[in-house]
Amino acid sequence: MNNNQSSFLSNIPPVTKNLIAINIILFLASVVTPGLFARLGLDTNLPDILGLHYWESSKFNPAQLITYAFMHSGLMHIFFNMFGLYMFGGILEHVWGTKRFLIYYLVTAVGAGIVQQIFWTVEYHSVIAALKEAVSAGSPDAIIPFESTFRQFLSFGDLSSFNAMALIDLKKMFLNSLITVGASGSVFGLLMAFGWLFPEQKLYLMFIPIPIKARIFVIIYGVIELFQGVANFTGDNVAHFAHLGGMLFGAVLILIWQKRRFR
Repeated sequence: MNNNQSSFLSNIPPVTKNLIAINIILFLASVVTPGLFARLGLDTNLPDILGLHYWESSKFNPAQLITYAFMHSGLMHIFFNMFGLYMFGGILEHVWGTKRFLIYYLVTAVGAGIVQQIFWTVEYHSVIAALKEAVSAGSPDAIIPFESTFRQFLSFGDLSSFNAMALIDLKKMFLNSLITVGASGSVFGLLMAFGWLFPEQKLYLMFIPIPIKARIFVIIYGVIELFQGVANFTGDNVAHFAHLGGMLFGAVLILIWQKRRFR
């Protein structure tokens, strides 16, 4: 390793550096392990194990509220998240110190996961209630109006011909299909904290060569995420409310810290 590379790595504070390393290692593991699981006769993968499942899913466990933030669904997904962690995390860790920064990062990850669970519960309440009714009655009549929703996640034949066992399998598969991964919630929390601590700092957006103050940038991003989350565009699989959850929990934690310091 040359001196420039050594200097670059040494300038990244330890928690930020280790978080980036863990994310990259787990991403590479998620790429190479499916073949291993298949040879062992296991129909699973790391994102399915560590990703955040819906709380009523048989695959959910509370630890996923943290582990999901270390899994990513593709190269661009992890690249932009790690770039954001490097850009904003390093600065905030220098300001807060390693312990407080790590607490903040994990709290925003858990907060984003909690908000995502709330979103799922509200968004799919009617669908899941209809599924339970159909399973109880042994008839698909209750879920016919939601067929398009199921087909967003699953592939299956004629829904009207489903018997009791097929309905039970459909319910299980649908609940297991609700899953999210990625450090985006924490990265949005870092972005919010940066805008809070350095509101006048100017940032440049990709493809827009106009400097924008950090506080304005955070507000714009928050509004965009809220709009996209509420609009719920067809085919949009981005967890917008999780991003907002990371920002919300980050803001609450900063307020708590500021109140304690004032006391």
